[in-house]
Amino acid sequence: MFDLIREISQTIKNNKFRTVLTGIAVAWGIFMLIVLLGAARGVVNNYKEESSSSSVNSIRLWSGTTSLPYKGYKDGRWIRLQDKDMDAISDEVSAVSEVAISTTASGFNIVGPKDYVSGGFEAVYPDESRTQRISEIEGRFINQKDINDLRRVIVISRDNAALLFGDAEKALGEEVKAMNLSWKVVGIYTHRWRKSSFVPYTTYKAITGGDGYVDEMTVRVEGIADDIEAEETESQVRAVLARRHEFDPEDSNAVWIWNQFASFLKQGQAMVYLNLAVWIIGILTLLTGIVGVSNIMFVSVRERVHEIGIRRAIGAKPKNIIIQILTESVVITTIFGYIGIVAGMALLELLKPILEDKAGFSNPTVDISIAVQVTLALIVAGALAGLFPAIKATKVKPVEALRDE
Repeated sequence: MFDLIREISQTIKNNKFRTVLTGIAVAWGIFMLIVLLGAARGVVNNYKEESSSSSVNSIRLWSGTTSLPYKGYKDGRWIRLQDKDMDAISDEVSAVSEVAISTTASGFNIVGPKDYVSGGFEAVYPDESRTQRISEIEGRFINQKDINDLRRVIVISRDNAALLFGDAEKALGEEVKAMNLSWKVVGIYTHRWRKSSFVPYTTYKAITGGDGYVDEMTVRVEGIADDIEAEETESQVRAVLARRHEFDPEDSNAVWIWNQFASFLKQGQAMVYLNLAVWIIGILTLLTGIVGVSNIMFVSVRERVHEIGIRRAIGAKPKNIIIQILTESVVITTIFGYIGIVAGMALLELLKPILEDKAGFSNPTVDISIAVQVTLALIVAGALAGLFPAIKATKVKPVEALRDE
């Protein structure tokens, strides 16, 4: 072992300049690989967080305007979603597990003892909490009894609770004023970006004498395996609405639909391709360093022909020569590779606050699993770099080597 270490250090000393230049190429390749992997992870993490802030297995619908004539109707008709559409979709589309509707009541303030919040509230059904991934930190969300009994209750965000009451912890169970009526705060929630207030849809409809039109509908789906099935479910939902509102089922403008589940599946595939592309680019960059290491080992073999010949003459086996050359190659690659790993991780940590604030990345760093993968890539790269020089070394004939001075 000590002889092997001494031989490796001697090889590096004899080729200092060439070794340093090649090492820089290896370090640069690994550095770029780490930075690219960290950046890709930041994009993927941001995508996952965005997906978790809303229900990905859902289809969201908004009112639209027809672009095709249908059964004597001209194009340009405004198709408005209604609360009755909710039951029709639930009954006729098998993949639908829940339907949530909401309408926005704006133009008034929600007034608390300390301050007020403008923008009104959203009138919703209980399913809104699940479809929009709203997490209650105190109290509860709107429930079915609120809907049935037309209760004047309200759920507010933590930020609004702190603004209205001076302290979010004091808001639960208290009352606020809206539409000249008192509403009891039954829940406080947190969300990555939503700050809306929520009241029971039926209560709002009874107070305003609403006509049943809604601003948005969210259809939650289950048991769908791929984007083809997701698009089929979307077509079925559109067909139900087309029959109820009498527009062409092929008219995509009549009702605006965002199929979040289909988009989620496609974006998930894009994230896989992104990771694959990063690895390909990084490995191609690393190949530059591998070629350099291989060249060093070829030079080393050529300069040590006499030494290799002596070792062969006194009984050294070809596998001993191969192990020595491969070990030297792996050591050179690993030393400079780890320099690249450390530099890449340091740069990611340095730029992390900037990338998160300005570029929309989320935790653009590399973890232990990636470091292990890169380490394995280094070992394989070093072995490949030394393989052909090692094979060439085994072909040295002792008689010719000893004759070569």
